[in-house]
Amino acid sequence: MKRWERKLLQTTRGVFEVFMKGQGDPLCVTHHYSEFNHTGDYFAETFTRTNQVFLINLREAGGSDKAYEPYQLSMLETIFDLEAVRDTLGFQRWGFAGHSTGGMLGVLYGIHFSKSLDFTVIVGAAAREYMTFSRDCIYNRAHPDYERMQELIETLKQSDLSLEKRKELSIERTKLSLHKPEKYRELFSKDIHKGMAAARMNFFIREIHVYDVTRKLELIHVPTLIMCGRYDVQCPLNYSIEMAEGIPDSRLVIFERSNHYPFLEEAERFAEEYEAFLEERK
Repeated sequence: MKRWERKLLQTTRGVFEVFMKGQGDPLCVTHHYSEFNHTGDYFAETFTRTNQVFLINLREAGGSDKAYEPYQLSMLETIFDLEAVRDTLGFQRWGFAGHSTGGMLGVLYGIHFSKSLDFTVIVGAAAREYMTFSRDCIYNRAHPDYERMQELIETLKQSDLSLEKRKELSIERTKLSLHKPEKYRELFSKDIHKGMAAARMNFFIREIHVYDVTRKLELIHVPTLIMCGRYDVQCPLNYSIEMAEGIPDSRLVIFERSNHYPFLEEAERFAEEYEAFLEERK
């Protein structure tokens, strides 16, 4: 599998590490606290057949600049950083695709900078805090896998964790969000690996409790494709339905045999739905 090309980009808001792959119209992909490298990302890889994908490490992730003030790790500040990256790359507009917390960034991007976007793709995400009132969410204390998920997250934050142990725990954590956990090896068979930016994760855990932009969804003025697995335990389906009802030019696709990873669990249909979305925009 072809590796991603790496570039350190000097912007007006600092240096950001960007990985590039594919051909076509530009598409920005990122995640709020993942740390990418030259092996890329399973979600981002999905779009390289149709787009030139720019996979971005945010502040405190990989080779990107550190945060000099805590607020620089917020979701809104992150959108300003992405705008600086877009401007430096010389694009008047680009698409944005985000999974999970990356999708949450996509919602904010659309609210504040629709003028900079051709479209957004939001997968397995939410426009507000999704834990407190949803017993179907694995981050809700009532969920049967809540305790184990918390243990895994806290352990994976440890910087002195051996590579082998980190891999073992990461696999277990991912399996908790698969419709058919026994298919893990089949779904995650490529040489793709990424880390977690602990500083970003820690800030997010606090910020999520005041996150609610549902009343601003009508401000998103770009075509928006919302996709979610029927059995998503991280951002349950009702939050995608809510976004689809609030965003004027949106389309919701539900994957009946998926949990949090429809782009892998139902990869063929995911690609078909995305390509159909692109065709509709022509």
